[in-house]
Amino acid sequence: MARIVQKYGGSSVADAERIKNVARRIARARDQGNEVVVVVSAMGKTPDQLIALARQVNPSPKERELDLLLSTGEMVSIALVAMALDALGYQAISLTGAQAGIRTDSLYSRARILDIGPERVLQELRDGKIVIVAGFQGISEEMDITTLGRGGSDTTAVALAAALRADRCEIYTDVEGIYTADPRLVPEARKLPEIHYEEMLELASWGAKVMHNRSVELGAVYEVPIWVASSFTDAPGTLIHGGASIMEVRNKVRGIAHDRNVAKITVVGVPDRPGIAATLFEPLAEAGVSVDCIVQNASLNNITDLTFTVARADLERAMHLVEPVVQRINAVRCAADPNFAKVSIVGTGIQNAPGYAARMFRALFEAGINIELITTSEIRITCLIRDDAVDQAVQALHRAFELERPEE
Repeated sequence: MARIVQKYGGSSVADAERIKNVARRIARARDQGNEVVVVVSAMGKTPDQLIALARQVNPSPKERELDLLLSTGEMVSIALVAMALDALGYQAISLTGAQAGIRTDSLYSRARILDIGPERVLQELRDGKIVIVAGFQGISEEMDITTLGRGGSDTTAVALAAALRADRCEIYTDVEGIYTADPRLVPEARKLPEIHYEEMLELASWGAKVMHNRSVELGAVYEVPIWVASSFTDAPGTLIHGGASIMEVRNKVRGIAHDRNVAKITVVGVPDRPGIAATLFEPLAEAGVSVDCIVQNASLNNITDLTFTVARADLERAMHLVEPVVQRINAVRCAADPNFAKVSIVGTGIQNAPGYAARMFRALFEAGINIELITTSEIRITCLIRDDAVDQAVQALHRAFELERPEE
């Protein structure tokens, strides 16, 4: 008997008929002799509707109360899925994140899982039940309900799979797997049969929306195989795993990621002396504002400029934190621009093979797209561009690296 964790996203449980469809898929997995734990997101657009309702009551709701409100979306879903399974004749029980033993820190709206005590879930499995767990939520040491941020249900599913020592984690969504690019932008994008944790982590971290990066991190650390497929068809999906590929492929680029949620902050006239970067970035870290694409110009007369990017939603909060520091360190000024995006090529080995960076830059140049900043890792090259050029950039890069062709 295998133990599997399945996760169904909001579009998969958007209405009663889709919930019944999900129940039938879960029942089929149980009929195959598996122990089944299911993680469910809120129905459809429920989170957006709850946020809009909250802002009608209070334009600036406290994060603790907003987390409590948003957590109700998943509670509705798990109860309905359990009811649908009961109607099919299966024993099922719904559990909130707290009831499932998911303990988090106290960083509201973007909490991190600290530990999972799976005793309740294991007991329900021993009793022969299908366990339906609310995704996206947990409980803090102060016994407050917290939410895990965008993609949090993916993180819940993989974390539960690790804690339960499940044989695999299955992520069911509205697409059929991981593609070489967003198929809405590139119709000829190709579905990948498998991808390594590291490559998927880079794609997720730099804009691919199919999987949340924290869930991929957990999968890599605990070696949980993750299967990504559609909840609407039985088409083969994509396996995310840690095994080595024995093939030496012609093209080392596996996919193109893009992220429109980017704002650029530039601190002009920064004194170039030890401790300045720490003074600037520590308040952002303490406030939970993630920073990437950090570039510092070469110093001239002990003065430099420092540029970095944050999520567009964090721009106002970041500027509120940075501006007092700019005055304190005697920098000249601080400027912000919310109209940026990132586009990345990802693939194991691109740093060790010549020509990939040049090919990327040439493709963007020929498409008339200006590059503002460039950052790299061992398996990724990222360019910061204007947000109105994203579609054209993704299409140009997909063509340039011939990703529509099957791997050889």
